[in-house]
Amino acid sequence: MANTYTQIYIQIVFAVKGRQNLISKENREELHKFITGIVSNRNQKLFAVYAMPDHVHILISMSPTITISDLVRDIKAGSSKFINEKGWMNGKFNWQEGYGAFSYSRSSVDSVVKYILNQEDHHKKKTFKEEYLDFMSKFEIEYDSKYLFEWIED
Repeated sequence: MANTYTQIYIQIVFAVKGRQNLISKENREELHKFITGIVSNRNQKLFAVYAMPDHVHILISMSPTITISDLVRDIKAGSSKFINEKGWMNGKFNWQEGYGAFSYSRSSVDSVVKYILNQEDHHKKKTFKEEYLDFMSKFEIEYDSKYLFEWIED
């Protein structure tokens, strides 16, 4: 009997509700470990995760045992609960609705990992809005701007 073989690389991007800068540098590593655990427990492979104060980038290799939307739901729900239970901020932490998911070839994985891990330097030159709109353009995704993230206008 034949088996199922896949090679699907997806970068997932989502933002903090209200686009507030709520993810501190002091808590970033612990959040990365927690997200890594969620991805691993769903039998997916994580290549990179980086949480900026107001958004997150994740690169994973997906197996066909779970949908992207289910995985993102699990990551966002689990990490929101984790952040709230840790009491890292006053009030309730939430992620914005929605996310971006962008596919890559195997030959692009190393450059995408470097891109994700270099987010702090990257955002010295480009805002999150500019970055996200560049993704939408690069991947030729049609969208209605009223259904994108809430933006902080710089």
